[in-house]
Amino acid sequence: MKNTRLVETLVGIFVAAGIAALFMLAMKVSNLNAFSNVEGYKVSAQFENIGGLKVLSSVSVGGVRIGRVTSIDFDQDDYEAVVTMAIDPQYNRLPTDTSASIFTSGLLGEQYVGFEPGGEEKFLKEGDTIKLTQSAIVLEQVIGQFMFSKASEGAGE
Repeated sequence: MKNTRLVETLVGIFVAAGIAALFMLAMKVSNLNAFSNVEGYKVSAQFENIGGLKVLSSVSVGGVRIGRVTSIDFDQDDYEAVVTMAIDPQYNRLPTDTSASIFTSGLLGEQYVGFEPGGEEKFLKEGDTIKLTQSAIVLEQVIGQFMFSKASEGAGE
């Protein structure tokens, strides 16, 4: 009887540890950090296509996370997506001619905003807009262009 209760207790502990591990994995994969609030100064950028970029996606420079995407809106005048990002306060020396691109990383295709600092001596501050942007590469468009170019080559012969 004691042996059965010990086995049941150990199985319960094992199941609880498994659930905790799955929760931690889900948080890591979904790019959420334990209900962290996003602080820092906000900058925005306009993109023609943001692909699968989401709120709370990383913003990085040289592979180092410097902030997070806080909101994604649509500009009805320019017909472009407006991405607002909160940059951590310690990264307050990004030049005003910094460019922003949307990249894909990881096996799951997680997208993030990558900054490429420019050479300007003035720095980005609260409310600034990044002018130089490169939209996400949409795989379907690239495949369509490739197939269209191959079809045109075949028709020209």
